[in-house]
Amino acid sequence: MKTLIQLSEGLTSIPLATSWYLSDLSEAKGKQELYTKQSPQKLKVLREHALIESAISSNRIEGVNADKSRIGTLIFGKPDFRDRNEEEIKGYKDALLLIHKEKSKLKISEPTIKKLHKMCRGEIWDAGKYKEKNVDIIQKFKNDAEKIRFKTVTANKTPVYMIKTLELYNSAVKEKWAPYLIIAAAFNFDFLCIHPFRDGNGRVSRLLWLLLCYHFGFDVGKYISLERIIEENKEQYYDALESSSIAWHEGKHNPWAFINFMLFIMKLAYREFEQRFEKLNLPKGAKSILILEAIKKQTGEFTINNIENECPLAGREWIKKQFAILKNKNIVRCKGKGPAARWTLLK
Repeated sequence: MKTLIQLSEGLTSIPLATSWYLSDLSEAKGKQELYTKQSPQKLKVLREHALIESAISSNRIEGVNADKSRIGTLIFGKPDFRDRNEEEIKGYKDALLLIHKEKSKLKISEPTIKKLHKMCRGEIWDAGKYKEKNVDIIQKFKNDAEKIRFKTVTANKTPVYMIKTLELYNSAVKEKWAPYLIIAAAFNFDFLCIHPFRDGNGRVSRLLWLLLCYHFGFDVGKYISLERIIEENKEQYYDALESSSIAWHEGKHNPWAFINFMLFIMKLAYREFEQRFEKLNLPKGAKSILILEAIKKQTGEFTINNIENECPLAGREWIKKQFAILKNKNIVRCKGKGPAARWTLLK
């Protein structure tokens, strides 16, 4: 709410770095439209891969993990859940599919926000309900010490703050208080500061960011996992969140660190989208390309397990087959045997 109030008072200037991001993203959006019209069938493998990465990464940021051998079943099957983690990963995937299907038809509203929370939290008692007790954001250290990093909006004020935030957001879009992506990032940041749910706020914020981007025509999250890129830059994400939240309650905060971080994530996603799209036009299998890209990202020695984590859609046997092909071509070298074998990229 407080960031959108700042925008309502008039945006006198935009930081230079923000302007550069907006310019780059506007150009990338134009290319995105060209690519998706040019080769829609070739993008299927990217959509499936992004779906898996998003469901895994967004939950893993919150410490929710599942057995790697179960990922395919959780994402594409109808599993009997072994634990709550599996239920939440499956629920997040279903929320992603809802957003991909409905896109801008799915309104930014209280019912939508509560529905997304209910989907990614499963059958827990307060799924889809605002917090009933005050919940602060706690930073934990390795020695088990803790500190309050940010005091969120109190439980009794949360419904009012959410209603006002949504009203401000709709006015911002209608009256064009700022470029659309700035409005989207401001809304996302205010949502995180309000922290309306007892748990699951981070995951809902990432689902909302995907939906907000769809509303403004930035569809890259359908093909590249925004959640995975956020996870890869997790420390920078938390730093930006902490920096921008100082004096938020007083409305005297500086939101640009968080806004720029979200634009940075989008820029990385579009860069990766263009690179992967170009490779999909080569006479190679798309999965083979994704495996080779995952290998190139490794530093030093790596195992088949490392690549399986990066490419869960490919399957272990397919990955092993590609390793054998790359080894025969002297692209990789193997040291040892079995699952513990260490591999090195030669060229």
